[in-house]
Amino acid sequence: MRLSRSPTIQTLAVCLVVFVVQSAVRFVSPALALGLFALSPPVAGHVWTLPLSVYSHAGFAHLFSNAVALVLVGFIVERGTTTARYHAFFLTVGMAAGLVQVWVTELFSSQPPAVLGASGAILGLYGYLIASNDISEAVFGRLRLSRRAQVLIVVVFTTLVTLMTAAPGVALLAHFTGFALGLIAGRLHILRTETQATSNARMVQ
Repeated sequence: MRLSRSPTIQTLAVCLVVFVVQSAVRFVSPALALGLFALSPPVAGHVWTLPLSVYSHAGFAHLFSNAVALVLVGFIVERGTTTARYHAFFLTVGMAAGLVQVWVTELFSSQPPAVLGASGAILGLYGYLIASNDISEAVFGRLRLSRRAQVLIVVVFTTLVTLMTAAPGVALLAHFTGFALGLIAGRLHILRTETQATSNARMVQ
């Protein structure tokens, strides 16, 4: 019962269900599966792919690698937030990452882009965890960096992480966007509940 309430487990379950349906459709028609599950321009023409593409994957290896990455970070992040906030963050960051990948690629490529996968959202969780932990709070608190310096750190750190995930066919812009949004969200503590914020304030006092 406790596992069933975990938003990480719930997210994995959604990805698995979508993958099964996606595989069935792909068996009938690969082109149809791509059109139904992948995010591609014009987005307004098939808006359902905006959220659906976040939970869709190109194959079992893609699903498995993302599942492992999600498990490593998801259980930690979910301990500091609510189920609703976790899912809202995951989906919002995933959709934003996909949109940036599609829009920017469309500007510079003659081939219509098609994006699917949860890696942008998962990297958002990693970014959030890195930026919101006590060590990061202490470091940024002591350094008292200007906003420009903080933005520069986010850009440089995100670029390094993105390059570490580089591989043929990988949506690097989606990775960059997801991780950057996670870092920003972590600094703002948007997943923190009011109870946790109050508790932390008391500890500081």
